[in-house]
Amino acid sequence: MDGVLSQEEISALLSDDAGAADDSGNGLLTSDEIDAIGEISNISMGTAATTLFSLVNRKVEISTPVVTFATWDDIVEEYERPCVFIRIAYTTGLDGSNLLVLREQDVKIITDLMMGGDGTNTEVELGELHLSAICEAMNQMMGSSATSLSSMLNKMIDISPPTADLVDLKDTVDGTEIDEFLGGQFVKISFLMEIGDLVKSTIMQLYPASFAKEMCVGVSDTMEADSSAVAAAAQKAPEPQPQMQQPMQPQMQQPMQQQMPMQPQMQPMQQQMPMMGMPMYAQQPVNAQPVQFQAFAGDFNPITQQENIGLIMDVPLDVTVELGRTSKSIQDILEFAPGTIIELNKIAGEPIDVLVNGKYVAKGEVVVLEESFGVRITEIINN
Repeated sequence: MDGVLSQEEISALLSDDAGAADDSGNGLLTSDEIDAIGEISNISMGTAATTLFSLVNRKVEISTPVVTFATWDDIVEEYERPCVFIRIAYTTGLDGSNLLVLREQDVKIITDLMMGGDGTNTEVELGELHLSAICEAMNQMMGSSATSLSSMLNKMIDISPPTADLVDLKDTVDGTEIDEFLGGQFVKISFLMEIGDLVKSTIMQLYPASFAKEMCVGVSDTMEADSSAVAAAAQKAPEPQPQMQQPMQPQMQQPMQQQMPMQPQMQPMQQQMPMMGMPMYAQQPVNAQPVQFQAFAGDFNPITQQENIGLIMDVPLDVTVELGRTSKSIQDILEFAPGTIIELNKIAGEPIDVLVNGKYVAKGEVVVLEESFGVRITEIINN
């Protein structure tokens, strides 16, 4: 009651703090590394959300990531229903892979939006088409995320094409069937993803602690290199030298009548200076003549010039004779059968159209030449 803690209470508090610190990192990553991983994931997934918006044409929001450590049993308890595991392997710049875990319903909504739907066609069974579509979406999303990582790590980052699998966590005994690092403790980053009013659920990004450490080291090296470059530039920058200013007040106090006699003395010097600095060859006389321009001929007309059209005389052109046109629905076309009569927009006896390379150039009438049809030109169209 007097506000003083007993020794037992102090020991209990210390043990609780030690247990909390052990649970937060468990010796895999330091608190600074956890913060760095959260910042890297925040930037990467922000870029990925922008890419997803362009694919589904819906507003996409991803919350601030929460970085924790988990085991396969933790994932099984959190995700009860079947979910989709998407594996992304890094081929350049980083050595490792990570997994994205999405709910089955969310994958159906995203793929339906990508295919031009409204996101409500989710009653169908998840099949290969859905998995291929979500792989393409994740390929573009994680590709843009890799670009952000490249700028943060100051090196080229590239990924392999993602692979997706529908996994029933209740039937999966060991996560090593999906990836080896799931057999131990790994880093779990949780995001709250919202896509319009259709999706509001948690997605997870999983990767081994060694991969997380590699990214942290890369970010740290980049920051140190940038700091060294800034310090080196600051050392190389010359210090500004103080400029000596001559007193102007004595000159301003001189009377004007004392300055006037100086002008006649300066004029001879001004006349001599050009002669002293002028080269010897500049003093020699130069033979200059006025420029004479040839007058334009009054009868010049570029339009009437002879063109060598013979260069294109052997170029083949497609000549098409169009009897008429019409418009039919898909249902009408599917009902076509031998003997079906299609009515055109031309009246019997009306001149037919002659097109050259798709351009309307003439009108004509149908004639019969022995056993072949022909067209007699009746009118040339001036376009």
